[in-house]
Amino acid sequence: MSTNIRHAFFLGSGLVALLVTWPHAFEWMDAGGNIFNPVDFFGDAIDAGGTAAFLSLDMLVAWAVFMVWVVFDARRIGMGAKWGWCFVALSYIGVSMAFPVYLVTRERFLDKQASAAVQASDARAGVEGL
Repeated sequence: MSTNIRHAFFLGSGLVALLVTWPHAFEWMDAGGNIFNPVDFFGDAIDAGGTAAFLSLDMLVAWAVFMVWVVFDARRIGMGAKWGWCFVALSYIGVSMAFPVYLVTRERFLDKQASAAVQASDARAGVEGL
């Protein structure tokens, strides 16, 4: 699959996630929920039991892992921890949106780094060939 198609899929998935999930968040906030309080947010979902509890706990763990991983991954690949923290903040809007956006950002950053390395190598080879 070409990179552009894959990136369009990732970004489209993030947009669909926003459009599908946020109406429920607005409904919950209209009923008195505070979206800035993740304890109440997940607590209300877990209190419902069954599937809601399972999905909420599953998402809570995935979100926690994402928040730790993205900061260290962004730093490790050279983007810088501040970019990781930006994606942690973005994940408060929705992990299902922030994660695909991070994947696209990450891939484009790595592609740019690889392209710069190839150009530098070609330039060195050209100078050495003189």
